Amino acid sequence: MSTPSIPQFTIGDYASFALAGAMGCGVTHGAMTPIDVVKTRIQLEPTVYNKGMIGSFRQVISAEGAGALLTGLGPTVLGYSLQGAFKFGGYELFKKTFIEQLGYDTAKSYKNGVYIGSAALAEFFADIALCPLEATRIRLVSQPTFANGLIGGFSRILKEEGVGSFYNGFTPILFKQIPYNIAKFLVYERAAEAIYGAIPTPKSELSSTAATGVNLGAGIIAGCAAAIVSQPADTLLSKVNKTKKAPGQSTVGLLIQLAKQLGVTGSFAGLPTRLVMVGTLTSLQFTIYGSLKKTLNCPPAVDL
Repeated sequence: MSTPSIPQFTIGDYASFALAGAMGCGVTHGAMTPIDVVKTRIQLEPTVYNKGMIGSFRQVISAEGAGALLTGLGPTVLGYSLQGAFKFGGYELFKKTFIEQLGYDTAKSYKNGVYIGSAALAEFFADIALCPLEATRIRLVSQPTFANGLIGGFSRILKEEGVGSFYNGFTPILFKQIPYNIAKFLVYERAAEAIYGAIPTPKSELSSTAATGVNLGAGIIAGCAAAIVSQPADTLLSKVNKTKKAPGQSTVGLLIQLAKQLGVTGSFAGLPTRLVMVGTLTSLQFTIYGSLKKTLNCPPAVDL
């Protein structure tokens, strides 16, 4: 079999990948805001919100009104649109770069390594963009009286605590997001490959409905894998942004202290909710991303 030619992507193509990724992540995370508000409350105050997901929804609504469920919508949409642009655009860039540097045949032999490396690098840069907005979102959800929205919250943290405060959660975000993104892209690529392999029609001849179905199916599998892998770090992240460090204590020191307090069971608090949330999110992201790439006339990605 002849080696497929590696497509040449222009700056415009990468911009289209980034736009498709931004739309996929911004829209899906924005729609999940109410679930995220309740999940963050359960993680931060398990003794208060101890009636499960539905019970906690009722608690928040009866105590603060339905509007409270949209706390942090601004930073969520902006933060995850930025992150999606870097994550999906960066993944395409790094994957293609790895394939060019290694040569197609070598890359194909070590495809898992290519997927893992591309996902990890893309996520690292995506998190630099996301971190300040995620810190603002968690502050708005955990302290509803802190500020009235994104600009107010962002400027108050900047003025009172300085730029460094936005990156307090950077180490835990990396601990959470890099394994999450590796699981997400690696499992998605392998699941899509397996599904396409099981369909008798060649991939190039499939209808767009069938291709969307594959994106959805592989996305659900990838989302569940990613949720399980990153759950302990997700719980820690909610705690880190709420816990003041002791004088001279490093972020890693604080993480170890909190991990000991939580234990294994505590680390997986809220996993069923997160499986539903991340499974749905990831499948929709890959579906929106795949559909928008077609709409924006993006060239096909490099297949290994």
